Amino acid sequence: MTIAYITHPECLQHEMGPHPEQPARLNAINDRLLASGLDVALRHYEAPAVERDLLERVHDNDYIQSLYLRSPTSGHIQLDEDTAMNPHTLSAALHAAGAAQLGVDLVMSGAHSKAFCAVRPPGHHAERARAMGFCLFNNVVVGAYRALRDHGLQRVAILDFDVHHGNGTENIVAGDERILFCSTFQHPLYPYSGSGPSAGNVVNTPLPTGSDGAALRTAVERDWLPRLADFAPQLLLVSAGFDAHQADDMAGLNFVDSDYAWVTRRLCEQADASAGGRLVSCLEGGYHLLALGRCVEAHLKAMLGAT
Repeated sequence: MTIAYITHPECLQHEMGPHPEQPARLNAINDRLLASGLDVALRHYEAPAVERDLLERVHDNDYIQSLYLRSPTSGHIQLDEDTAMNPHTLSAALHAAGAAQLGVDLVMSGAHSKAFCAVRPPGHHAERARAMGFCLFNNVVVGAYRALRDHGLQRVAILDFDVHHGNGTENIVAGDERILFCSTFQHPLYPYSGSGPSAGNVVNTPLPTGSDGAALRTAVERDWLPRLADFAPQLLLVSAGFDAHQADDMAGLNFVDSDYAWVTRRLCEQADASAGGRLVSCLEGGYHLLALGRCVEAHLKAMLGAT
């Protein structure tokens, strides 16, 4: 079995000046996959630009147009205090969303059962009409709507284990009963959302500062797995953030590499049970470069069935 590994050269050209969300993140992943020998289990694909009509299912057209109009020809422009654009950012964001689109197409065609989108900018903070938290387009929701609109699926799950709440994903999919959205995250922490009531298709599990892998396992077993079993998704999409790692100073959770392997195995078990094994993972956070590379290695090995 091979995993579809989807990226694009423009994802390395997007940069926001001195910033934790930097091109070196993708280089760290690539270096680790080569050093570990895992690269031979991957089939590499270049992401297309996302189809405009699909993007408009996820984001307001006026918002999309505003990014085209604001895209700079030199230097940087700020979208918010955390999120900037350089001349390559718009193209990188279009291809990052296109990676999720392609990943869904590949697993639905049977070419692969699993796909990993090694892309940046990330996506889970991007709301329907707002860029924030390093994110412009919501890549994982693009994948979900691709599956629902173009592949005839009726039930898709999005699972988010980034240290930050996937507020953008919730903003877009809350109330859409075709999508089950589950998120674990540190709270209180940026974007300071997810702790209150939400729609019935949203499962938020805030974790207090200092929580470790045991807390993650409790949350997943108590809150995610029963809902997933009842929902029986026909495709699983993962917002794979690795910034809850104990080495990552972006926040204050204490996960380790094996915790990411564990949660990935649980999600793959659900994919096997209800979705023909189909799972597409999209890179979100993770800013300690060595830990990021190791965690992606653990994530992909678990997707391959390694223990």
